[in-house]
Amino acid sequence: MADKQPSLDFGSRELPEILSILPLFDATLFPKMVVPVVIMQRESIQLVDEAMSKDRTIGLILSKNSEVKSKYTPDDLYKFGTTALILKMAKNEDNRAQLLVQGLGRFKVKDFIKGKPYLQARVENLQDIETKSKEIDALMANLIGLFTKIVEFSPGLSPDILSMAKSIQVPGILADMITSIINLTLEEKQKVLETLDIKKRLQEVTRLVNYQLEILKLGNKIQSQVKGDMDKKQREYYLRQQMEAIKEELGEKDETSVEIEEYKAKIKEKNLPKEALKEAKREIDRLSRMHPSSSEYTVASTYLDWLTSLPWNESTKDKLDIKKVRKILDNDHYGLKKPKKRIIEFLAVRKLKPESKGPILCLAGPPGTGKTSLGRSIARALGRKFHRISLGGVRDEAEIRGHRRTYVGALPGRIIQGIRRAESNNPVFMLDEIDKVGSDFRGDPSSALLEVLDPEQNFSFSDHYLDVPFDLSKVMFITTANILDTIPPALLDRMEVLHLLGYTLDEKIKIANRFLIPRQREAHGLNSSQISFTNASIKNIITGYTREAGLRNLEREIATICRGVATQIVEGDKKAVKINIKDIYKYLGPVNYTSEVRARPSKPGIAMGLAWTQAGGMLLFVEATSMKGKKGLTLTGQLGDVMKESATAALSFIRANASEIGISEDFFNKIDIHIHIPAGAIPKDGPSAGVTILTALVSLLTGKTIKKDLAMTGEITLRGQVLPVGGVKEKVLAAHHAGIKTIIMPKWNKKDLEEDIPEKVRKEIQFHFVDQMMEVLKIAIGK
Repeated sequence: MADKQPSLDFGSRELPEILSILPLFDATLFPKMVVPVVIMQRESIQLVDEAMSKDRTIGLILSKNSEVKSKYTPDDLYKFGTTALILKMAKNEDNRAQLLVQGLGRFKVKDFIKGKPYLQARVENLQDIETKSKEIDALMANLIGLFTKIVEFSPGLSPDILSMAKSIQVPGILADMITSIINLTLEEKQKVLETLDIKKRLQEVTRLVNYQLEILKLGNKIQSQVKGDMDKKQREYYLRQQMEAIKEELGEKDETSVEIEEYKAKIKEKNLPKEALKEAKREIDRLSRMHPSSSEYTVASTYLDWLTSLPWNESTKDKLDIKKVRKILDNDHYGLKKPKKRIIEFLAVRKLKPESKGPILCLAGPPGTGKTSLGRSIARALGRKFHRISLGGVRDEAEIRGHRRTYVGALPGRIIQGIRRAESNNPVFMLDEIDKVGSDFRGDPSSALLEVLDPEQNFSFSDHYLDVPFDLSKVMFITTANILDTIPPALLDRMEVLHLLGYTLDEKIKIANRFLIPRQREAHGLNSSQISFTNASIKNIITGYTREAGLRNLEREIATICRGVATQIVEGDKKAVKINIKDIYKYLGPVNYTSEVRARPSKPGIAMGLAWTQAGGMLLFVEATSMKGKKGLTLTGQLGDVMKESATAALSFIRANASEIGISEDFFNKIDIHIHIPAGAIPKDGPSAGVTILTALVSLLTGKTIKKDLAMTGEITLRGQVLPVGGVKEKVLAAHHAGIKTIIMPKWNKKDLEEDIPEKVRKEIQFHFVDQMMEVLKIAIGK
């Protein structure tokens, strides 16, 4: 420890020409100024010790590099420095020395001297070039004025410093003193130190002071504005930012900042489209200004969760091996040639032109014909993800397009939700029961589906919640419907309809053996050795216990038998059961359906028609009777307006052509006619019963019975033309199921027969194609 008070009479002291050099890296010393210096290097401490034992004079030179070095070379230092007197020195226990030094004068290094562990240099002591003039006095006065303003704008500067500056009369010392006080870089201070001409030094210092004054004024203005504009939220934000900075210094990360960083990383990883990226950045900026406990914070974070979890660029690779796809479709479904053919065609086009837009397929047909399961098979064959949403009963447009974020608990629509769950932007997306979409005061969902199902629009589908376009053009949409009449024409126009028209008896037997029975065995814990079915028993279940175009009820009946067998096996009554026709009664009870053809008596006035329902085709019996009266026509059986009009048209045709038919022209003057269609609890409508009603009336009036095992369908006109009808395959299959041998149908429906009816059915039924009502009467009744 050394602490000696030197003589401060250094004004007349002669400055040495050889100085021991102490490098400075964080300060610049000016003549007459006093600064503290801390030294740690062993060589520097040795230098100070030797100086303290002599005249306490050393040379201080600023290092060009701000980094502290263990050893300095001449190249590391500037050429100009300050001769200094060590006023005080104190050593610490950690080998540090603290100095208080005062500048004596400027010097310039001539050359460095070797021989000591520290730097020594031969120097030229420099004197200020003083000149007295009005310009110097003006520069001094101006500098004092500027410095006065700096002190005013700087609360950290003591007013005593201003008093000291005003008391200095020497221009060079005034410039040095102000330079050492104001906030300048070390390079700027070094430049002032190297300026010997007083006028130039005053001008340089005036420029630097002016610049610092402008910064202080601007900072003061900004501070005033911020202080004036700061309300409660801004104040909270400012304090929060300070807390965040404090936590960061302490190594404690704020949860909010962690969450924001996570969102930023997700956004970068997702490579969002331009518009989505812009919206995400805007939400992150909003999120960073919110408090985590505010409701808006939850809304913004939920939105970012959705934005960063959607598969903007994630796709599954299509399996374009046509043979394998065909094999998968055949393994999963028996029959359904048309849908399978269309899927194969789609894949073939996709292989030749990968960028082609996906088709919008609509699988239309009765319940239980495999529409939904076919969609799953398509996804499996393509190697795509599968997602299904049911549109049955959907009445709110927001179910499709989502809610706007202004609503509490808003979410995207089902389309975007499905895309997120599928985790790819090209899944097979099934819209089930599209014919059951409703509309009310909340909007029309079917109109919202127009954009989804239009390949020319869905590349930029806009969900109200996301509010940025999402590309749906890679999605393969498949819709299902039981009937097409309830689908709006604009929506139906955007879809390619594939009809699944039900199964024949043989097809049902094969599907039961291949799919339904193995599935129900597994579901009930049975194996093929424990339960088996004969083809005759399956046929008996189909004809006696089910009446449907599809297979759902058939599978339920098979499940009932499996449960009965499982119970017997568990109770130990039997180990294996083979189901024959005689066993079915035991498990399923009495037969539900008998042949109506055989149950109906063959009398005049009874005709068999063919009807179409959502569940498939069915036989429709028309009964006509007459009684004494006068021109009365009664229609019963829950008939709709169209069917009533068909009955009226049939009667008018008969009255107009009575002589040709072979009945009295005034027959209607003495009788009332009653037409009844049984199953009165079921509403019936449509024009296709016109032919059947007319034939039943002619049979009644002529007293002739209609040929056995004959059914018919067709719409009539007043002139006796037979017009085409719909649902041909369902009607023919229902007739075949009931054992009908002859069918009369419109000539224009012949093409439907060739396309849709299996060849085996066509061979077992005799078809008559007609376009005139008289032809129908000749075939059904005879001449």
